[in-house]
Amino acid sequence: MTENRYILTAMTTSSIPFQVPQGESFELLRNRLADPAAPWTAEQDSVLGDAALAQAREVIASWPGYEQTPLLALPALASLLGVGELHYKDESSRFGLGSFKALGGAYAVARLLQRQVAQHTGQAEPGMASIINAEHADIVGQITVCCATDGNHGRSVAWGAERFGCDCVIFIHATVSEGRKQAIERFGAKVIRTEGNYDDSVRAAQEAADSNGWFVVSDTSYPGYVDIPKDVMQGYEVMVAEADEQLASKPTHVFIQTGVGGVAAAVAAYFTRRYGPDRPQIILADPDQSACWLETLRAGKPTAVSGELDTMMAGLACGEISLLAWTILRQHADAVVAIPDSGVAPMMRQMAFPLDTDPVAVAGESAVAGLLALALVTQMAETRESLALTSESSVLVFGTEGDTDAELYQELVGMSGDDVRRKACR
Repeated sequence: MTENRYILTAMTTSSIPFQVPQGESFELLRNRLADPAAPWTAEQDSVLGDAALAQAREVIASWPGYEQTPLLALPALASLLGVGELHYKDESSRFGLGSFKALGGAYAVARLLQRQVAQHTGQAEPGMASIINAEHADIVGQITVCCATDGNHGRSVAWGAERFGCDCVIFIHATVSEGRKQAIERFGAKVIRTEGNYDDSVRAAQEAADSNGWFVVSDTSYPGYVDIPKDVMQGYEVMVAEADEQLASKPTHVFIQTGVGGVAAAVAAYFTRRYGPDRPQIILADPDQSACWLETLRAGKPTAVSGELDTMMAGLACGEISLLAWTILRQHADAVVAIPDSGVAPMMRQMAFPLDTDPVAVAGESAVAGLLALALVTQMAETRESLALTSESSVLVFGTEGDTDAELYQELVGMSGDDVRRKACR
């Protein structure tokens, strides 16, 4: 056990409705490189900046079906956890795909197609309307996009490819569920299952793209591959901007889940540019079975973790961080909490069967990671103090997915997502 690991002997709030098993542990690690006063650099702005965000918002808002997702206030849960306010950005309805990933993968596909049309015609990039209306079908139809996925990103890329008229091949690793595979296939993509973990499927996708002349649309960056992941992250930042505008005042803390780190970087980038040294604390939530950000912040440099990465939070099962995300999070992530799988299903049920007048939400396994991290650290005086969490704190979390694996959701919650939604409407 490290000096930063805390064992739960019992929940300090006896009436808390979700229970992590006694003897379970979590780890809280402060980032020694974090500096809220650090200036926003040109390097960081080249990854995520105001101009890129404005462009992403304009493009995504032009897509049929766009609307802001709801920001849910959870006053009863906030009171139970001993914080002043708690808000949950519910991404379960985003473009009908059930995940915030619709903002990233599909946007990156659209931007790729704009650039490829310009290259083929020798003219300026066409407007988004011409891509949506298939005005360049002769060019777009010859393009194949591909990526590796745990589920949601691949679904977004496949949806974008179907919507804009190009071909799509998606690589999934050994433990991705059949339900998530079928959800991707419904958008016309060819799905290839590979051996190994997520990082192995990333390499397989790149090798196939190199051999076949395809274009990788990945949400993680690595040496020599950065431009398209920037587009993905810029799409994610639209969600963050919506949440900030929906809040009455700036949050003091944001708990955000990490896979490769793209969405966490988008959160940190937006709030740092918006508020400077007065930005909220950014706390990462890392599954303890794939804790690449925990080990990266511990080492002070990008650090991979290996093995099966077998976490219930399938969308976060990544062993290697995105180098673009590190450009931002190395200074603007304040801490990381490594969370156990054992708390995931109880927190999903908590959102489906909430306290008092708190709203009902269909929250998938990865959606509750930030909430679970918050719940764990509020149970111990030492960790509360470390993060300056008080009864005056205003906390924002992002519910990044709904029941994207409907069968697993019903197994974990005891009720289907559709039944939970019907219950909420009564």
